[in-house]
Parts: sequence; structure tokens; C-alpha cells
Amino acid sequence: MTLPRAQLLTAADRFGTPLYVYDAAELDAALARVRSAFGKGRVYYAMKANPNLTLLRRLRAAGVGFECVSAGEIARAEHVGASGDALLVNGPAKSAEEYAAGARLGATFIVDRAEEAALLPPRSKALVRVNPALAVSTHDHLATGAASSKFGVTPEQAPGVLRALRAAGHDARGLHVHIGSAIRDASDFSAAFARLAELRPQTGELEVLDVGGGWGVDADLLGIAQAAWGAATVFGAQLWVEPGRYLVARAGTLLTRVVGTKRTGRNFLLTDAGMTELLRPMLYGAQHPITALWDDPQPAAARERWDVAGPACESGDLLARDVSLPSPRPGDLLAVGEAGAYGASMSSSYLTRSRPAEALWDGTGWTLIRRRETPQEVWAAEVPS
Repeated sequence: MTLPRAQLLTAADRFGTPLYVYDAAELDAALARVRSAFGKGRVYYAMKANPNLTLLRRLRAAGVGFECVSAGEIARAEHVGASGDALLVNGPAKSAEEYAAGARLGATFIVDRAEEAALLPPRSKALVRVNPALAVSTHDHLATGAASSKFGVTPEQAPGVLRALRAAGHDARGLHVHIGSAIRDASDFSAAFARLAELRPQTGELEVLDVGGGWGVDADLLGIAQAAWGAATVFGAQLWVEPGRYLVARAGTLLTRVVGTKRTGRNFLLTDAGMTELLRPMLYGAQHPITALWDDPQPAAARERWDVAGPACESGDLLARDVSLPSPRPGDLLAVGEAGAYGASMSSSYLTRSRPAEALWDGTGWTLIRRRETPQEVWAAEVPS
């Protein structure tokens, strides 16, 4: 939690809950840490982490490009002024619409399979995504560099895909690797970069080596950067990186109010936010720090342990299990930390719930950057409405 309690209470009172709040200073600080570690490496924000237009404009003004994996994300990038070398188009199953939009904007395509050499628009810029087939220290659903993952081509296939792209008239600029998300062990990245460096005799020098992102918020960025630059040097290549969660996770907090409690063999603290606001705990067991924002007259030893449960009719609708908290009352406020990434972007209207509002603290005041939907807006696209 990066913002003081008083500011969080003010935001919840002003905009209601569930509410996502973001600290602009923490977003800026995370970007500064990335640039300090990676030096002259080019930074692309993995937009899927959080595509709010206000955040995108702030990053674009700071010179950050965007990695997009859908036509909608490409449209957002264009809306905030990104094109050409500020735009990457990724994804294992790109649509005709995505190829056309990327080509129109002069984007570099990240080629995920050999067949794309024949699918890319004429004279496209491209990188070949390599799956190093490594065991990675993260949840299986986040391990995109594992042998069982659907992403990329094998190291053995990569040189041939580069040749096929060039034979088809494309500008095959280099290689790409992204081994997963929320990875804290720098040695996982070192192993992946070393696996790519082994391809140098088959590929020759390259213009670009894109080493993706996926660094945990506590990861050793300097160690990862050193390994990345070592591999880029082998190819004589520019270094590109694609942080997503690292840039926005700690900048964001989900505010939720206590609805009530329930004791049925376990202590349940019921909140107005759940899986429709923050899916990560249910989707892949993500653990978020949870802070009580009410006065606590109890000594820590007297606190009870609670399962923080949302309002959906799903047994898995839990924000956290076994959390030590002071005695809660209806209306008390909880702060769910490290929620700036894959929180609002994965929120849904399941149960015709309105997706949460979002607000930004810029150091001087709060700005609403996404208003809460009404039920009518949730069903507005249904025909006939």
C-alpha cells in the first residue's frame, strides 16, 4: 500500500466501493527503477496488465511504447498516440483485424508460429518468439516459457522461422522471449537468455533482442538486466523489455468495504469486492497483502484469522484466506495491495455486477479515471436491449 490511510478513506467516501485507486508517484518510481536497471534498453508496457487510458497517456508521455495482444489494445495504443517503433503486436492466434491494424500503424509483430510468415502483411517488421522450454518458478498458468506452454517456437525452429520471414520479404529483426509472470528468481531469466544466446551461430547478428518481462515486484532487476545485456551483446542487438505487472502492481490498491461476518467452522469476512473485481486469487492462487483501514484497539496477539470472501455465488470467490485482522464491523474499509495489475483489466460483469470505478492520486488530488458502470450499461450491447 503506497498511499496513506487518510487518502484511501477519502477516495472510498468520494467514489464508493469497490474502487481501484492508483498512486502516480509509484508508477513513475517503478518506471525509473526499470530504466535505471536496463539503461538504454527500450521499454514497452505490456498493456494487458492495466489498459486504463490515463495510465497509458502517462506512460506514453514518458517515452514508453506498448505491447498489445488484441485489436482493442491496438486501438487504445493508437488513441494515445503510439505507432511505428512504439508498438508491438503479440499473441499466439492473431486475427486478420489485428494484422491489418498493426501493419497500418507500422508495428513490429511478434511471430508466435512458423505459419505467420505467410500471414503477415507485406514487408512487415517481425521478431520470432522462442519458447526455451524451462521449468519456471511461478504458477503453471503463468509459466509461458515452459515446454507445455502454447507460446512461441522451439529454439531449434527459430533460425528457420527467421529465414522463412526474410524469404517472404519481411524485416526479421530478431528474437523474443517471455517466460512467464510474477517470477522472482533471476536465474530463471538468466537460463532463458542463455538458451537464446546459443542460437547465435545459426542466426548471425540481430538488430533486436526482446527479453519480455514477467519480473516479480521484488525481483533482482539489476541481475536480470545484466543477463539480458549479456545475451544482447552476443547478437550485437538492441535490447527491448516489456514490463507489465512490474510497473503497475504496487501502484494500485483495491478498496472494499466489509459487508458482514460469518462463523461456520471458519471465520468469513464478507466484502463488497470479490472475483468480479479481482480474479487473480481465484485464477491462479495469487496472494495480495490486505490491510485493515479501521482503528485497532486490540493487541496483535488477540486478532482473529479470517477468510476474506466476496459476494459471488462461487465457492472460490475469496480474496484471501487465513488473514489476521482486527475485529471488523460492517462498513469498515479494507485495502487489497499490489492490485494495479490484472485487477481492473480482468474485472467482469458476471452476475450483472458493475465493474469498479478507478481513481488516480497525482500528489495533489484525486481524479476519477474510470466511472462505475450502471446495470443498464452492462447490458447496453445486447440486441434487442
